[in-house]
Amino acid sequence: MNEQKQTGKKRLSLRRLKALIIKEFFQIVRDPSSILIAAVLPLFLIFVYGTGVSLDSKNLEVGLVLEDTNPNLQSFADSLKNSTFFSIDVARTIEELTPKLISGKLKGIVTVPFYFSEFQERGDIAPIFVVADGSEPNTASFVQNYVQSAFTNWETQEIISQALQQPPSVQLQSRYWFNEELNSHFFLIPGSLALIMTLIGTLLTALVVTREWEKGTMEALMTTPVTMLEIVLGKLIPYFCLGMGSMTICTIVAYYGYGVPFRGSYLVLALVTGFFLLTALGTGLLISFFTKNQFTASQIAIVVAFLPSFMLSGLIFEISSMPTIIRLSTYLVPAKYFVSSLETLFLAGNIWKLILLDIGAMVVYTIIIFIMISLKIVKRLD
Repeated sequence: MNEQKQTGKKRLSLRRLKALIIKEFFQIVRDPSSILIAAVLPLFLIFVYGTGVSLDSKNLEVGLVLEDTNPNLQSFADSLKNSTFFSIDVARTIEELTPKLISGKLKGIVTVPFYFSEFQERGDIAPIFVVADGSEPNTASFVQNYVQSAFTNWETQEIISQALQQPPSVQLQSRYWFNEELNSHFFLIPGSLALIMTLIGTLLTALVVTREWEKGTMEALMTTPVTMLEIVLGKLIPYFCLGMGSMTICTIVAYYGYGVPFRGSYLVLALVTGFFLLTALGTGLLISFFTKNQFTASQIAIVVAFLPSFMLSGLIFEISSMPTIIRLSTYLVPAKYFVSSLETLFLAGNIWKLILLDIGAMVVYTIIIFIMISLKIVKRLD
């Protein structure tokens, strides 16, 4: 009879599990910090990423030195002035603009030398000089590339307008797929959802469970007939629902608030988010079993989950440009696959070849996390 009772205790009881889930939902309602993490924090973060973070270079302060007074060059100056990318400061000598470049007020200086027209008339290559602020490599590269492109277009238009030769028989028409406007928010915001879900999912379980350890309610719960599997599921299911609700809110804000296109399936988005949330929530739960202090748990969650997701997911920093060792380590970051899936679903659609690979990787991580949780629980029960 005793053996039967012990066996019954080890079985998963839906009645006990339901009671634990209801208890957890009531605790969420009574605890404002959980609502703060699940509802307010994601809205704040998506506002920061959607409004404060941008990789678009617009209205960059650039100097233009026209040493050559040829009237034809005014059209080149106008092409730069009318650009949405630059705010042009015109001068006659480079000495006037050099102090501004040194102080950081200018991101570059474009110089048209005094012998420019003379070289053109002789049929020689007429140079222009671009000096960019190398302390910001991305901006410097953008300034040089855009000025070169603007100059090439201007030169072509001058040749055509002056009828010096027949217009070219081949016309290049550029088109961008998936992000026609080249708007950085269209890939930053979907990718930022992965960082938000990482932070929310990890903190929800890590802080809530460690708070119960601090208050002593976890030890009291473990003395009841409920099994550790029921305790784990009782913690995961409510916060899984809370995390999915946060993702829903963020998706609505991204689509309607920031105009990010969504070309995939909402069911696939829910599936991908569900697998990633299991990984994030499992990571937070694992942290809570290693430490029983909320401050320590929050710091570990940021270091273990958020920082690797921010730096190694490919959202901000290009993975292909990283050193080999760092590039290989990115495969150990679950957010890398979630970022890839989100950008695919939002910008391209249901590209199953990519999505299934990402889901497979997240499933592997989820299995590993919960194996580690089961091993830690066994050790704690011993």
